[in-house]
Amino acid sequence: MKTTTNFKFIAIATIMLLLNFSVFAQNEANRPEYISVTTMHWNMDKEDFSMDAWKALEKEYLQKVTSKNQYILSASYYTHLFSPDNSEVLYVRTYPSWEAMEKAAERNGELEKQAWPEEKARDAFFKKLDDNFSVKHSDEIYAPVDGVKLIPQGNDKDLVMYVRKTHFTFPEDGTQKEFDEMRAENFAKVISKNEYIKGYYPNVHAWGRDKTEFVEAFFVDSMCDLEKMFDRNGELIGQAWSGDSGKERGKKWGKYFTGIHGDSAYTLVAELSK
Repeated sequence: MKTTTNFKFIAIATIMLLLNFSVFAQNEANRPEYISVTTMHWNMDKEDFSMDAWKALEKEYLQKVTSKNQYILSASYYTHLFSPDNSEVLYVRTYPSWEAMEKAAERNGELEKQAWPEEKARDAFFKKLDDNFSVKHSDEIYAPVDGVKLIPQGNDKDLVMYVRKTHFTFPEDGTQKEFDEMRAENFAKVISKNEYIKGYYPNVHAWGRDKTEFVEAFFVDSMCDLEKMFDRNGELIGQAWSGDSGKERGKKWGKYFTGIHGDSAYTLVAELSK
């Protein structure tokens, strides 16, 4: 098992992935440059919690603030399906630039004062909203990379988002060219052809606790389709790389990762999405 990390290669690889994205973004005008993921937690001590009441408050904030904030490209909530913590709620926002990410919070403040001019009314609204969550939360920022399968425009369905986190090892005998070519080939021969995958979004670490993270988000219609997605991936992989060629490719691909990964799944709350 590899336990050492080539930090020089980490820097080079991350820069190259970001450069690859900046080129891709010229062709995908709607793709963000950065993604912020805030992991929040339900207030488990709230005895009168109502999902409908929470959604109503979030809808009001979405309509009056988030939807009007020009620095936020998109925003979505995701609730727990399976993960180590059933209290998790993810709030994911995307931005066209780092500068926009910094300006978004300031703009939110301006829009909040416009929506609730009276301080007492504003404080009361946020007290109701914040009461649904505990004070504990964490933030991560990721950079999208190319090889994306976009969710169909205008989706209004609560899709299942399956998240797979793997970790780079950056081997001495690895190259950015080889890694990029293998990833592009996998997208072309497997992900893009899998009819159960409604959306696929790969991301690398930009700011946070673990610079080795490679995070992939797969969107499917249901938990049943998630199982079908795995089966279909296996079929497509077998068709693309049969016999010894598949084994050899697996070894080449595996050297870029530790072999340890984490899985979780969430429900996209479509009605609370920008």
